[in-house]
Amino acid sequence: MTLTPHIFSFLKGLQKHNNRAWFAAHKNEYQACLAEVKQFFKEVEDALLETDMLERHKIFRIYRDVRFSKDKTPFKTRFAGYFIRASAERRGGYYLNIEPGNSLVGGGFYGPNPEDLKRIRQEFEQDDSEMRAILAHPNFKRVFGGLQGEEVKSAPRGFDKEHPAIDLIRKKQFYVVRKFTDAEVLNPDFSARVMESYLLLRPFFDYMSSVLSTNLNGESII
Repeated sequence: MTLTPHIFSFLKGLQKHNNRAWFAAHKNEYQACLAEVKQFFKEVEDALLETDMLERHKIFRIYRDVRFSKDKTPFKTRFAGYFIRASAERRGGYYLNIEPGNSLVGGGFYGPNPEDLKRIRQEFEQDDSEMRAILAHPNFKRVFGGLQGEEVKSAPRGFDKEHPAIDLIRKKQFYVVRKFTDAEVLNPDFSARVMESYLLLRPFFDYMSSVLSTNLNGESII
């Protein structure tokens, strides 16, 4: 399906008037936009299921939790969600964000737990060649650029700051993003470009899944 300009016009209006009165007056418009987004997510999910196994997809609620935030605006000004791969053998998630001036797709590992993070770092310490090959693939570089994520300033405890793979070992997050203009989101080929991006993520996901489901000797731990 092709997304319509109504989605961006609604979100831009919400950016200017982020209050409950404006939202209530435009509730029907919101519901129509949400129905579009749900249909688009379902179309992408169906396409993903042809090449991967998914547990489910989730679209985030538009209502913000402001209890512990200095920003008290009640609504998010985007439609966003993710697709979760199925089973412990398939790690990683596909992300989609539709937002005026900041639409993107991506995926990866945003908050690995301490055990997983240590295992990933140990893998890079032992052999980073497979990850380097994934990141260096011309199509991967063309679409995503490079690996993103927060990192420690020097070296994590127990790792040599002079190690050749220290640039990977320092990371606390491992993800990539591809940004789209508003015009690109409204183009009929947007769903195809989303799928192109997700398919390029598969080698990255499959490699990380292999790391996180085995020990350093390559033996299964699940």
